Amino acid sequence: MARGKLRIYLGAAPGVGKTYAMLSEAHRRVERGTDCVVAFVEHHRRPRTEVMLHGLEQVPRKEVEYRDSTFTEMDVDAVLVRSPQVALVDELAHTNVPGSRNAKRWQDVEELLAAGIDVISTVNIQHLESLGDVVESITGVRQRETVPDEVVRRADQIELVDMSPEALRRRMAHGNIYKPDKVDAALSNYFRPGNLTALRELALLWVADRVDAYLTEYRAEHRVSTIWGSRERIVVGLTGGPEGRTLIRRAARLADKGAGGEVLALYISRSDGLTSASPKELAVQRTLVEDLGGTFHHVVGDDIPNALLDFARGVNATQIVLGVSRRRGWQYVFGPGVGATVARESGPDLDVHLITHDEVGKGRGLPVPGRGAGLGRARLVWGWLTGLGGPLLLTWLLSSLVLDMGLANDMLLFLTMTVAAALLGGLFPALASAVAGSLLLNWYFTPPVHTWTIADPKNIVAIAVFFGVAVSVASVVDLAARRTHQAARLRAESEILSFLAGNVLRGETTLEALLDRVRETFGMESAALLERESDIAPWTCAGSVGPRPCTTPDAADVDVPVGDHMSLALSGRVLPAEDRRVLAAFAAQAAVVLDRQRLQQKADEAKELADGNRIRTALLAAVSHDLRTPLAGIKAAVTSLRSDDVEWSPQDQADLLEAIEEGADRLDHLVGNLLDMSRLQTGTVTPIIRETDLDEVIPMTLGGVPEDSVDLDIPETLPMVDVDRGLLERSVANVVENAVKYSPPGERVLVSASAIADRVEVRVVDRGPGVPDEAKSRIFEPFQRYGDSPRGAGVGLGLAVARGFAEAIGGTLNAEDTPGGGLTMVLTLPTAPQRRPEESEAAELPRVSGVVARRGAPVTR
Repeated sequence: MARGKLRIYLGAAPGVGKTYAMLSEAHRRVERGTDCVVAFVEHHRRPRTEVMLHGLEQVPRKEVEYRDSTFTEMDVDAVLVRSPQVALVDELAHTNVPGSRNAKRWQDVEELLAAGIDVISTVNIQHLESLGDVVESITGVRQRETVPDEVVRRADQIELVDMSPEALRRRMAHGNIYKPDKVDAALSNYFRPGNLTALRELALLWVADRVDAYLTEYRAEHRVSTIWGSRERIVVGLTGGPEGRTLIRRAARLADKGAGGEVLALYISRSDGLTSASPKELAVQRTLVEDLGGTFHHVVGDDIPNALLDFARGVNATQIVLGVSRRRGWQYVFGPGVGATVARESGPDLDVHLITHDEVGKGRGLPVPGRGAGLGRARLVWGWLTGLGGPLLLTWLLSSLVLDMGLANDMLLFLTMTVAAALLGGLFPALASAVAGSLLLNWYFTPPVHTWTIADPKNIVAIAVFFGVAVSVASVVDLAARRTHQAARLRAESEILSFLAGNVLRGETTLEALLDRVRETFGMESAALLERESDIAPWTCAGSVGPRPCTTPDAADVDVPVGDHMSLALSGRVLPAEDRRVLAAFAAQAAVVLDRQRLQQKADEAKELADGNRIRTALLAAVSHDLRTPLAGIKAAVTSLRSDDVEWSPQDQADLLEAIEEGADRLDHLVGNLLDMSRLQTGTVTPIIRETDLDEVIPMTLGGVPEDSVDLDIPETLPMVDVDRGLLERSVANVVENAVKYSPPGERVLVSASAIADRVEVRVVDRGPGVPDEAKSRIFEPFQRYGDSPRGAGVGLGLAVARGFAEAIGGTLNAEDTPGGGLTMVLTLPTAPQRRPEESEAAELPRVSGVVARRGAPVTR
């Protein structure tokens, strides 16, 4: 069955009309005869949106019982049974009520898509998981319900629903979004013009990135090589010199002038050895470009201008930033330079900026021909011209001179021309020069001239020696040039492998990042690491990058085996044999990275199992002793009361009943802490954050301690806090009970609260023995009891549960020394905004806390 298609209406802010647009699309499809149903749509009592539901089939919602309340959620099973062509599912980031089929609504949508049902959904930009921190810094509101970015990015179609801040605020003022009594608060808080403008920019940039990804995929599929200037993308050419920092900063300023500009710094390792880069300087420039929001790329290329232009066209760049050449004036004899070549061959669709800097004209080393022997077409042409045309030109010059220089000097000049041909073009142009030089020496300069006859036998020996020396010198020069080329290439390879190995050993490279580096370095379209369990088992993909990765080694253009059952498969072009050595190292590193990731996963699993075993062992110890102690007391008291041998007085009966009650309370407290710790360990605590007044909560936490053992100092002027009331009550209760337990007889525990900046601190102060600094962190670990506490005093979970609940509601719990002796527990809680907008767009259903607080009788302060 083919997977269904997902279409998402992405809203820049609440109230822009996502749901209305989705329902409008549904009506259009129904009119065209499409089987379209409403799986779940929340109209928030907005009349215009509610009217749009008329005429559309709605699948009945499923009722879910939770904590003595009934809620409605999308009935996934009913939608699957109905099996429509298209299902409308509102609010993709919604969190389902505990007990539902899935924890998140986007997981429900995944089931519908897997069943072949097309889904149309909605989500706001502030609910994307990667933007949570950014949205909170802008609006001051933390989004509790988020959806992974990848879920939205995988959508087949994303449509941005946008509206200017002024228009949205007008809609708000007209009552089209919230009720009239909520409008003023919303306009002055969440819906301020600055907030809406920032959210709108976030949405536009996010969608632009998605569109850019579509464009890149389309260009790759259709092999489009021309540049489409859809956005400013600037490539900075780096040489490894100090001027690179200037170029990066200039490119960043150019990118800032256009919306969505992107900077890509590129360093090309030359295999001809003509340039050398400082690894330290490259590392600094890499850090600089990443700090400025750009990316760093490292590729290998024999022809620097062509490699630079190929990279720029491959990433659909619109501009190239290069530094003015550092070569001295006389060095331009060897060529126009990279900057001039790139500017000449860039074409009309790619702008080239040559930036001046402090290193201009200071030199970068003499590019001696043949020193690297990257014998390209131009070098070969010049070599043959020198080898064939040079002796002819030299013959004409010597023939024109009136002064006779002698045969020996003539031979040295021709030998020099042969060496020059070897330096430029290698061995064969030098051999041609030696043959031509020998013939010209015989015809023009060996008596009798203008004949092939040699009168003096000594001249025959001289010409033979000249030819032998010329061939020997040409061979040595060509061999040296080839060895230099190999050394330079090995140096470039070693730089890449050293950088790669360093990242892998430090654990900084993921498998996908490594494969992307392979694809980028060798200019391939895709790279995939394939593996299989045996020689006859099918191949599976452990990781891949790029469009259309290979699924088997046979389908790859380049296949590098790694062991018996793993292979690195690349598609795009066939690589030369000399590149496969480096590629084999990449493949081995990829296998290492994959093994390390899997070992890390197993280590994490083992750690979880070890923690679980430790918890279970401690739990068994607690059950075997601490829980049996109150049970034994209850059993003894009940047995005494049921005994017929003893006549108990009313006072004795009252004492025994009191002992039973105390034992039951203690047992209830121990079991409650064990259950709370279990929920924290399994991650099933679901806090419901809402505005809470500490003046109402703190007194409710004192029911488990003796009367007149605690002094309260909770000012009524404290700001409201954003917490889960039940979890806060349990956290404070455990801390207070622990403080009372360790306080000396007659000493009262002080519970005070104060507001500091954007938080409220609750301090629980006791005058007990205190805790050394090195033990302050250990007292919050499960099953830890400090000092010589008796075994019956508890299982050591109170503070662990208290810290777990505090962190679950966005707070912190730490221990400090009490001045004069004792311990102070500091509970820090986030304050609520002065005015909180109604988050109806997120449709958070009211739920109760994940843990029910056990409350005692309120204590009068």
